[in-house]
Amino acid sequence: MSDTYSVKAANSGMDGIAYISKHRPDLVLLDYEMPVVNGDTVIKMFDENEDTRDIPVIFLTGKDDRDTVMKLLELKPAGYLLKMQSGAEIHKYVDEFFKKN
Repeated sequence: MSDTYSVKAANSGMDGIAYISKHRPDLVLLDYEMPVVNGDTVIKMFDENEDTRDIPVIFLTGKDDRDTVMKLLELKPAGYLLKMQSGAEIHKYVDEFFKKN
């Protein structure tokens, strides 16, 4: 995606939170299972903070079981993608997200 967007990667939920505390991204692609802090905790932290609650979050995860999907969708992310999708499909989804928003 770096052919179109400025992409920054974080190795854990805490790294992502630290980055976002200093930089304002237009979108966060968030995994569910991460070291230190899981994605559901990260999105809840974003929602509780006035400075981050309006940053759109799209889950990008390998978790596709019904219980996890329902749990994550209750958090009202801007979208939900599976890692098994091709890079081109993910890129297209993000492109469409920005066209709509």
